[in-house]
Amino acid sequence: MTALTNDDRPVLVVTNLDDPTADFVIAELHDRGVPVVRFDSGCFPATLSCSAGIGGTDSWRGSVQTPSRRADLGAVRSMYYRRPSGFAFPHLDKQDERFAVAQARYGLGGILTSLPGCLYVNHPNRIGDAEYKPAGLAAATAAGFTVPPTLVTNVPDDARAFIKEHGPAIFKPISVPLYLVDGKAQTVPVTEVAADEIDDSVTGTMHLFQKRVDKVADIRVTVIGERIFAVRIDSGLLDWRTDYGTHTYTPLAAPPAVERSMHAYLKHFGLVFGAFDFALTDSGEWIFIECNPSGQWAWMEPPTGLPMTAALADLLEGGIRGQ
Repeated sequence: MTALTNDDRPVLVVTNLDDPTADFVIAELHDRGVPVVRFDSGCFPATLSCSAGIGGTDSWRGSVQTPSRRADLGAVRSMYYRRPSGFAFPHLDKQDERFAVAQARYGLGGILTSLPGCLYVNHPNRIGDAEYKPAGLAAATAAGFTVPPTLVTNVPDDARAFIKEHGPAIFKPISVPLYLVDGKAQTVPVTEVAADEIDDSVTGTMHLFQKRVDKVADIRVTVIGERIFAVRIDSGLLDWRTDYGTHTYTPLAAPPAVERSMHAYLKHFGLVFGAFDFALTDSGEWIFIECNPSGQWAWMEPPTGLPMTAALADLLEGGIRGQ
């Protein structure tokens, strides 16, 4: 087999089948003549196959293959890891399905997370680390961000005491798995909560309570490699995600101290991409809310003109320098 040159090495895009954000990036890479192999790891083994070998001093040799594409595992320049669906084996009974899912996760998943010379945007394991919201808050304080007083608890009395001390306070989910109502996916919004609304149901699992920030606007900052794209979002909403029709978008520059903290945060988790959310106070202070290692960004490009698709394509096309 003829060795691939740097220009021939493909970019892997690993995401679900319905991902418009990935579509934009793939179109940009295609326009540049960059080979792309897209697949959903959740399609294994129905329409996705993989065979890989390793030994001696060699790293993985083999391929991953879809009905229309094939990627040499030893020649992947970069991977855009977005939001693939989970492994599922519905034709098996529950016990056999658990076994098969584990083999797929640690087999195929283990191969895809250890490709030689591959730039990960972001590495799946690092995404997993950064998705722990308490870990993100701890990293944010260490990076120098201002973080609102926060309590993570399943003790009702502690929640009431926190709200009385720091109120007005909000409740927000620590993680948001797929939540369906009448078959439709739902967003669990941030909501304000009073001390007298806390009851014994809090004991059932962990809850996150936070002092509500008195904000004048929200800010979403998308960091792509070394490039920073900051957008002010004016909506008048407690949770701007609940109604995108109310938004006004304004590009702005991040303060140097905030830029340094963002890079420190990403370095802590080993990320090259992050979607940061801040609350902007009337005094101009940027209050850290969270960072999503797989956050959305494409919807902000048309109204702002910020070249985020091109920046991400630049990062994926370049791969790891010096390869």
